[in-house]
Amino acid sequence: MRGGLRPSFRTPRHARGVSLLEMLLVVMLVAIAGTLAAMVLTGGLEGMRLRSEAREIAAQLRYTRAQAMATGKPQRFVIDPATHRWQAPNQHRGSVPDSLRIAFIGARQAQPAPGVGAIMFFHDGGSSGGQIRLSGGRAVWHVDVAWLTGEVQVVRGGGGT
Repeated sequence: MRGGLRPSFRTPRHARGVSLLEMLLVVMLVAIAGTLAAMVLTGGLEGMRLRSEAREIAAQLRYTRAQAMATGKPQRFVIDPATHRWQAPNQHRGSVPDSLRIAFIGARQAQPAPGVGAIMFFHDGGSSGGQIRLSGGRAVWHVDVAWLTGEVQVVRGGGGT
């Protein structure tokens, strides 16, 4: 290699890669955009809270039905829209955030007091039926209980028993 030409393994000064800081910045921006998109699609934090509460009530209704079938005795799930509280068998209790609205539709004969809703479940899995409507902002979720089968469903924005 005479003549002064030697192979060079150096990269030119103008070529450069992506730094770790730049990569983290891009990942962070994608995460923020994904979070904002999810909030828009689910109705924001209030919509997520609403869905979570509807699912919790549905789980407690299913528990009440299972207790009726296991014990062979009728069991009652009670919800009080005025106080935002509910009660299932075996001291299962809970509350719904005050920011959410509750409405109950069900058999008057199962109600323990005026304004308080109740759904009875029987030893064969059947129930008195009913619907618990949770709403917050523009989002609405219904927890429907079929009177014949006692099946519990959570339905977004609509549904009926």
